[in-house]
Amino acid sequence: MVQAHIVGTGSAMPERVLSNKDMESIVDTSDEWIVRRSGIKERRISSTGRDESTTSLATRASLDALKMAGIPAEDLDMMVVGTVTPDRQFPSAACMVQKELGARNAFAFDVSAGCAGFLYALSMVDNAVKCGMSKTALVVGVERLSSVVNWQDRSTCVLLADGAGAVVIHAGPNKGGILSTHLKSDGTAWELLYASYGNSAPPEILQGLDQKPFFLKMEGNKIFKRAIQCLSEISREALEHNSLESEDIALVVPHQANIRIIQGLASNLQIPMERVYTNIHKYGNTSSGTIPIALHEANREGLLKKGAHVLIVSFGAGLTWAAAVLTWSI
Repeated sequence: MVQAHIVGTGSAMPERVLSNKDMESIVDTSDEWIVRRSGIKERRISSTGRDESTTSLATRASLDALKMAGIPAEDLDMMVVGTVTPDRQFPSAACMVQKELGARNAFAFDVSAGCAGFLYALSMVDNAVKCGMSKTALVVGVERLSSVVNWQDRSTCVLLADGAGAVVIHAGPNKGGILSTHLKSDGTAWELLYASYGNSAPPEILQGLDQKPFFLKMEGNKIFKRAIQCLSEISREALEHNSLESEDIALVVPHQANIRIIQGLASNLQIPMERVYTNIHKYGNTSSGTIPIALHEANREGLLKKGAHVLIVSFGAGLTWAAAVLTWSI
């Protein structure tokens, strides 16, 4: 059977860095409080003056991934973007990125699955490759969560950030690549994390912030407990499906939402944190962008070895959660 292989990775981050010290001037918080509760030290926030729209960030990450893969945009036949913060309600972010790339031979669409958006998109591409619909595809996770932050809510505004990551997928007869993907959702719990209409003016320190007419609301304590449970269960399902044990996984690349959630997942899977990739301290929670950004950084750092088993897993609004097991192909 033809397999879907990741052959290129890329990422793009806004230039502006918002530190925990900066957050102290916005809400009643402290660096110690933020680090202890989330593991975040700083985050990236986009600006209207720097061409850092959702489309722009996604395009830059895509070009990065295409360059690594050595594949021109014209060869793409499918593009899927995971996002809940596109620049416009329609057309899709994917179609806008398609224009910027000049990927005229691809069909393109968005997936809205909260923080699990990248993995949902990856699953669709994997299935398309295996059924012969696609040979060369682009999967992007991108968010500008700064545009939907209530900057007066210290429980959420310290967590959220902007960024984009991308991978190029190519069909090949070699064993490995994406071994399996696993998707779940529970719409009965949507009120734990959702968007509500209305928004407050951004703080003075964040001039040039592009805001949407709604903001994120979250039941943090309930989300925390559900996240660890769901991430652990779907990770075990993915491992069992591929007849793998925890010790067979060379690296776990989880959604970067909260370091305590990541530590809880690692403990439940009995995988030491040395084999779990984290960059939440630098970038915060970029929703569907976290996993492809982390994959790109881990790849650049030489932590992803060809032939190694990699587990990626995410949890987000919906509620949605997902996992995939890969045999690294680069």
